[in-house]
Amino acid sequence: MQTQTLILRAGPSARRSTPPPASTVHLAASGRCLLRAPSSLRRRRTRSLRASASLEQVKEVASSPAPSAGKSSQATRRDVRNIAIVAHVDHGKTTLVDSMLRQAKVFRDNQVVQERIMDSNDLERERGITILSKNTSITYKGTKINIIDTPGHSDFGGEVERVLNMVEGVLLVVDSVEGPMPQTRFVLKKALEFGHAVVVVVNKIDRPTARPEFVVNSTFELFIELNATDEQCDFQTVYASGIKGKASLSPDNLADDLGPLFEAILRCIPEPRVEKDGALQMLVSNTEYDEHKGRIAIGRLHAGELQRGMEVKVCTPDDACRVGKVSELFVYQNFSRAPVESVSAGDICAVCGIDDIMIGETIADKVTGTPLPTIKVEEPTVRMSFSINTSPFVGREGKYVTSRNLRDRLYRELERNLAMKVEDGETADTFLVSGRGTLHLTILIENMRREGYEFMIGPPKVINKTVDGKLLEPYEIAAVEVPEESMGSVVELLGKRRGQMVDMEANGFVPYFHQFIELVKCSVTICIIF
Repeated sequence: MQTQTLILRAGPSARRSTPPPASTVHLAASGRCLLRAPSSLRRRRTRSLRASASLEQVKEVASSPAPSAGKSSQATRRDVRNIAIVAHVDHGKTTLVDSMLRQAKVFRDNQVVQERIMDSNDLERERGITILSKNTSITYKGTKINIIDTPGHSDFGGEVERVLNMVEGVLLVVDSVEGPMPQTRFVLKKALEFGHAVVVVVNKIDRPTARPEFVVNSTFELFIELNATDEQCDFQTVYASGIKGKASLSPDNLADDLGPLFEAILRCIPEPRVEKDGALQMLVSNTEYDEHKGRIAIGRLHAGELQRGMEVKVCTPDDACRVGKVSELFVYQNFSRAPVESVSAGDICAVCGIDDIMIGETIADKVTGTPLPTIKVEEPTVRMSFSINTSPFVGREGKYVTSRNLRDRLYRELERNLAMKVEDGETADTFLVSGRGTLHLTILIENMRREGYEFMIGPPKVINKTVDGKLLEPYEIAAVEVPEESMGSVVELLGKRRGQMVDMEANGFVPYFHQFIELVKCSVTICIIF
C-alpha cells in the first residue's frame, strides 16, 4: 500500500512566534525525504548515509582545539564525559538509560529495579513520559560518563535547553521506524547551536518494520536543513535496542551488550575543556529541594576548583552579587549523589548551603570571579488564567484557597521552571500563567491539585505579540503520514485549521508511472518496493 507524507504549516498553534505565512503542504512517497542536500555536500552523501564517518574521523574532529576563552591556560579532562540524551517523545531514551545503568553495574545482581527508573516522579510514571531532566553517571573503562536524561515532549523543551550548557555532546535517539519527528528537529537544532558533538542512536532496531537506511538518510537531511557544519554532518551512528541492551555499528549484527555505544561515547564526545587554574565559575542549570539540606544547586564546573566550606560569590551579569558558603558538596556517582570535599573543573556537581540561589546564576570566586551568561529558553506560546475558587463548594477539596496561597505557589514555580511566566491579572485574585503548551500547564495544575491547592482555571489562549507594528502568532509544522486514499480527507481537515495548500510535490516513481507506460507502449513489467 502506498503512503503519502504531508508536511503542513498551520496556525495558530503553540510552537513558533513568526508571521503566519501561507501554509504549505508537501507530499512525498514513503521512504523518501523531502529535503535536498546542497550540491557541495552531496558528494559526501554516500559515506554519511552508510551511517556516518569512521570513529577515527569523529575523534579527530572532537579533539580539535577550541579558541581560548581567557588568560588562563585551558586543558581537557580525559577521565570525564558529559552527555545529554535527547529525542522525540516515546523514542526510547529512558529505556536506553536503564540498560546503560544495568550494564555499567550500577545495581547489585540481586537488586530489584523497576522499569524506567529515571522517571521517579509520580506523574511521570502514571503518564509514561519524562517531565523533568535528571542526572546520573556511570563508569566505563576508568572514564566517568555523566548522563542527563531529558524530556521528549515539546512542551518541556525548556528542560532540554537549560541542561545543554552542562554537556559537550548529545546522544540523539531516533526511532528506527518513525525516523526524525518534530521534537527531534527542535532538540537537534539546540544542540547544533551549542556546537555539541552528536552521536545518532537508531533505537528499537529489533522491530520487524525497522527501516534504518531511511532513518539515517532522513537524519542526515535534517542536519543539512539545520545548517550543520561539514564536521557535524559526519556524525557517528549506533544501532541499538534499548529494551534488550544491545548495540552495534551495523544494523544487521547487534552485539551482546551496549559496548559499541559506550565506545562511541568515549571516542566521539569531546573531553571537557576547562580552565584548571582559572577563577571559580559554575553556572547553575538546575535546582532541587531536600527537607534536610534545603535548596540544592546543580551545574557543571567551568573553571577552577570548588571546595566544601568555601565562601563564594553568587551573581548574574545584570544584578548585584552576594556572598554565600558551600556547606555540602556532592557529585553524581552511579544512581545517587556522593559527598566529596572538592570538585575539579569539568565535572557536574550539586552544591548545598545557598538557600536563595536561582537557576541561571553563577557561583564564582569570592574575589576575582565573574558571572557566566544566563540561560535563555524559548518564549511561552499558550496562556491560561488562574484564580481563586468562588463556587459555593470552596474549601471542600483543598486546604490552600486564598489568593496569597495561589500567588506564592505560582511564583515559587518560576524558581525551577524557566519556560513558564506568571503575571498579575486584572483583579487581585487572578493570575495569568504562560507556558510552552497545554501539557506544560496541565502538569502544573495537577501538581498543585495534589499539593492541596484549590483554584479555578480559564481556557488556554494562544499568545500573540506585535513586532514592528505587525501582529504575530505562533505556528507549527506538522508531519502526517497516511495512505494515499486518505490524503484528500487529511488535507481538508487541516485546511479547516487555517492551513493553505500551495504546493504538492511527489518524489519517486509514482508521478511518472503513466508517462512510463506510454513510453514503452505497455510492454513492461514493473516491480516497486516501498
